[in-house]
Amino acid sequence: MGISAVILKKKDKYSPEKLLADTIVAAFHSDAALYFYNSKTYTNEGEFLYTTLNINRKSFTGDKESSFIFHIHSISSPSTEFYYYEDLGLGTSESLYQVGHIEDIYGSQELILHFMYEYLKLNPDDYFWIADNDWVYRWEDILRLKSSPYDSDWCYRNPKDYFLEY
Repeated sequence: MGISAVILKKKDKYSPEKLLADTIVAAFHSDAALYFYNSKTYTNEGEFLYTTLNINRKSFTGDKESSFIFHIHSISSPSTEFYYYEDLGLGTSESLYQVGHIEDIYGSQELILHFMYEYLKLNPDDYFWIADNDWVYRWEDILRLKSSPYDSDWCYRNPKDYFLEY
């Protein structure tokens, strides 16, 4: 399995239904296809855990299609707990959940950039974190990336350092 990524959202602002709605809007505005079968995963006790979507862009230039799998977790899912505040330079007073899990970013960096631009435009207080990185992307970072020439390595570079180079 490759490198995963997640959206970080304040706990008091999280609703799986709102994340699903914002995902649909962000996919629509980023000209991506969204495949949602309404398949839900439950615990043995019948409690909702998560649902899965596929966000896809097929290139008409003959290049391979890019896509990513996106999981939306319930509030009570153990996958939403977030512990890495200090590692990422975030204050612990924010009390964040990990939501909107992307399974593997490799090969879908451009699609993810377009999608995250549209998602963070709707939710500018959220963060985008690629699990292997020691930093997060804020709305301002994604906005600057979108207004710069595209770099397929954008997600492997700290946005603070990235813009010092240009």
